[in-house]
Amino acid sequence: MRQCLKAGVNPYLAAVQPIFGEGGHEQTRRHFRKLPLRNSNLMAEDNPIDEISLIEARLEELAKVAERCRKIILVSKATIAIGVALLLITMLGLLESNQVAAVGSIAAVLGGVVSLGSNVSTLRQTMAAMSAAEMLRSDLIDRIDLRVVGELP
Repeated sequence: MRQCLKAGVNPYLAAVQPIFGEGGHEQTRRHFRKLPLRNSNLMAEDNPIDEISLIEARLEELAKVAERCRKIILVSKATIAIGVALLLITMLGLLESNQVAAVGSIAAVLGGVVSLGSNVSTLRQTMAAMSAAEMLRSDLIDRIDLRVVGELP
């Protein structure tokens, strides 16, 4: 990691790059670039505590993204289920045979599948980014000279 810092490379992006490859999901990659690991006035090696707080803020943001993806995944699954049910009801003749209902149910299923697939991949990438950020945070914590506070006599 120190080599990344000396070379001017963002170590967070360097940690995440092997996971997503060169052309990873652009929206997710934009989220990764938001984490500044170096302050313009301080070198990252001089003050890892500031970096740790930045990483923790980034982890909170990634947790919000993951939660939003989970909610959208749930809605997508419900949309797929409703679309399939409406299509079956229309095909079985339990409802008036209506072309609009059939087309609408097919559109709901297709839209749900697209939304589900997109958000599942974004959730995987976000979880991998959280894992990489947590590893970087633990590495920075290990670099800090922590002292054990003992009992006073």
